[in-house]
Amino acid sequence: MALALLPAVVEAVYLRDKIPWNARVAESDLVDVATARGWGANVTWIDARPADEFERDHIPGAVSLNEDSWSEGLARFLGNEWLPEKKIVVYCSAASCNLAEDVARRLRKEAKLPNEIRILKGGWEAWQAKK
Repeated sequence: MALALLPAVVEAVYLRDKIPWNARVAESDLVDVATARGWGANVTWIDARPADEFERDHIPGAVSLNEDSWSEGLARFLGNEWLPEKKIVVYCSAASCNLAEDVARRLRKEAKLPNEIRILKGGWEAWQAKK
């Protein structure tokens, strides 16, 4: 067992600065508010927050698609909102919120969307700060 542990320790020490140990999402999957706004009408915004937060306020034109009503929401999104030529930007409440990451992952894996899917860096809070 000690022999098996030795390569793992060496690799962990060698790679500790090369792997984002606490990041769930690759930096390339994130987009900042200014860049996403610059895409203009070429973006479909997806709000991954709970429905009550979406009802209170959301990015203009955003579609509510969250884990609570995934099956119905996904069917509605694919049937009415999704356009293959548009980029998709998913957001939730803040940088500490994981809902956008979960929805983006499910869109890629379950819905198998070919679109470029990004996560809004900083979420709704970042959007509000840049108003």
